[in-house]
Amino acid sequence: MARKDRVPNPPKRPQAPQRRHTATDPAVAARRRRNLLYALGAASLLALAIVLGAVFLSGSESSERQVLEDAGCTLQTFPALKGTHVANPDAKPKWNSSPPTSGPHSPTPAVWGSYNDPVELIQSVHNLEHGGVVIHYGPDVPEQTVTQIKDFYNEDPNGLIVAPLPSLKPKDAIMLSAWTAPERGAGADDGRGYLARCTKFDEKAFSKFVDEHRYKGPERVPAELLTPGS
Repeated sequence: MARKDRVPNPPKRPQAPQRRHTATDPAVAARRRRNLLYALGAASLLALAIVLGAVFLSGSESSERQVLEDAGCTLQTFPALKGTHVANPDAKPKWNSSPPTSGPHSPTPAVWGSYNDPVELIQSVHNLEHGGVVIHYGPDVPEQTVTQIKDFYNEDPNGLIVAPLPSLKPKDAIMLSAWTAPERGAGADDGRGYLARCTKFDEKAFSKFVDEHRYKGPERVPAELLTPGS
């Protein structure tokens, strides 16, 4: 049998060397610059949001304070305390304001409404946590002023509690309290407690306080669940 000559394989086509991207590669450098710009932009937007939020809150509080002071009231703020539940109804939590504006409270809030008898503070703090405003008046507040406070309540009672507080000092004081958090779903120890002290009723001042703080607690619930009797 005739011997077959073996045909040699064609020479391999030379391959271009694979290009490795290095730190000096223009494409890599451009991508890194772009990512850096994105990161800086996001950080700048976050910082701007924080600053604007602080300015807004500061301006809002300043406006509220001015309205209250024009009415002869004073406004105090307190760091919010952790809103732990206290099962013992006779417990005396260590609050940082009097009456309390945040902190430990009963698992069950008080029923929303206007009262002729005192409401347990350990309950009303829970109402503050839900975004309510509590108005207390001392034992020496004139009956005419109490009537004005109750008329104010009756005009827009949602999310409000009005009740006497015999321990108020001075005893002719009227105290409006609220627990305000920066946003819905914030932790119960976020935000601040607000306490306005007045010696007379002033509709503009009371309305300003309620408008600034109602429905803004750390554990907000729908407004329809804050109706009188609920």
